[in-house]
Amino acid sequence: MSESVRAGWPQAVSAITLFVEDLAECKRFYSAVFGLPTAYEDDASAVFKFGDLMINLLAVGEAPELIAPAPVGGSEVGRRFQLTVPVDDVDKLYAELTARGATFLNGPMDRPWGIRTAAFADPAGHVWEIAK
Repeated sequence: MSESVRAGWPQAVSAITLFVEDLAECKRFYSAVFGLPTAYEDDASAVFKFGDLMINLLAVGEAPELIAPAPVGGSEVGRRFQLTVPVDDVDKLYAELTARGATFLNGPMDRPWGIRTAAFADPAGHVWEIAK
C-alpha cells in the first residue's frame, strides 16, 4: 500500500452528483455527446457510468435533501471545477463531440505543462475537459 493511502481511508471516488436545472436536456446531452446509455433513472435523476465512476445528474430541486443545511448554488455563480477525461486523440474526439452537439469553450490547445486539451460544458454548465 502506498504511503499516501492510509488504511481505512477512501480508495476511490465511486459517484459524482451534478445538480442540473433541466434534467431531460442534460440526459439527452450526455446520451448524445458521450454515447452512453443511462445506468439508472427516475423522475429526479439519470446516472451514466464512466468505467467505475457514476455521474449522477440530479434535478436541482432535489439537491437540498442531499446537502442541507448547505445552500445549493445556482449555475450563474461561475465554475469551480472541471472533470477531465483522458483520451487518445484530442483533435479527433473534439471533431466527433462537436458533431454530436458539444460546444467547446476552448481548444484543442497545447498546454505549457505538456498536455493537449479541449474543454466543453454540459447544458447545466459543468465543464468537461478531454486531455492527452
